[in-house]
Amino acid sequence: MGGVPAWWLAVHLAVAAAGTWLARRYAIRRALIDHPGERRSHQLPTPRGGGAGIVAALLLALAWLAWSRPALRPVLLAAATGLALVAGIGWADDHRPLPAIVRLLVHALAGALLGTGLWLFLGAPAWFGVLAALLALVLVNVWNFMDGIDALAASQAGIAGAGYLLLAGHGPVAWLAAALVAGCVAFLPFNLPRARVFLGDIGSGALGFALACVVALSCVRTRFDEWALLALLPLAPFGIDAGLTLASRILNGERWWEPHATHAYQRWARRAGHGTVALAYAAWTLAGVALMLWLPAGSGWSLAAAAGFVLCGAGAWWMARTKGNKQGNQGREGNG
Repeated sequence: MGGVPAWWLAVHLAVAAAGTWLARRYAIRRALIDHPGERRSHQLPTPRGGGAGIVAALLLALAWLAWSRPALRPVLLAAATGLALVAGIGWADDHRPLPAIVRLLVHALAGALLGTGLWLFLGAPAWFGVLAALLALVLVNVWNFMDGIDALAASQAGIAGAGYLLLAGHGPVAWLAAALVAGCVAFLPFNLPRARVFLGDIGSGALGFALACVVALSCVRTRFDEWALLALLPLAPFGIDAGLTLASRILNGERWWEPHATHAYQRWARRAGHGTVALAYAAWTLAGVALMLWLPAGSGWSLAAAAGFVLCGAGAWWMARTKGNKQGNQGREGNG
């Protein structure tokens, strides 16, 4: 794909596949099992933590790029450290649930490492470093919130990663995006047509952080002042569902920090099934990727088209949530 050699994709595909297989065996041996329940979307006991294979592939990619690109080494090592922190706290939470504030503080620290690295070592403005840190914090938690049905979180990250790979074409950002795509592709056979292992918090959080790294690095190395908003379009499906659901719960006076099953994708999946919903979200994200690649940066009509895309997504969210009200609140976040 583009300027990324086939061997790079093959290596990370193999590492992620082997890591997922080993993580599944470990989860079964340690009884790290998600059992069906009123706040879960699956029907059979399923091991969790399979995202460890994706984490291994991403850390390998960051280590290799840091070794081979001395000029980028400090920021890549900062990103690798942040990824390790996010994955580590997720791995711990997969073994024994941790307080939300502890996880949030670790996620914030990981984001701060990324933002500081961009500011100190790549010359990005301080305000952009702050935004990158916030983006990492948001995406880590969005991907955790949206990891609730088979194949959804990994397929969304893989499609978005492929879009950033096509955009970058060549260079370290493209290579990192390719490793992300390879990791997701390797994981999906374990999650389709019925999940044999879930990502777990280790995997969902790592996917969100990796996407933040790719987006931030892409923006710094292009025209981040004009292009950054377009770069967020492939992330809009998850962002809209997670953001509007959170806002709705807050406005309704609900305990929004607790697990629930009121996301649009969860309500829709109870009617249409996991596969149908995952495919629909894939089409939505592909549309966002196409707009990102096609729309010119800095154009007023491009911003209008992007705004229209987001508004249409918000309308689809409202329809899915409204129709899903009849099905009751079942399922749970964090299953995929």
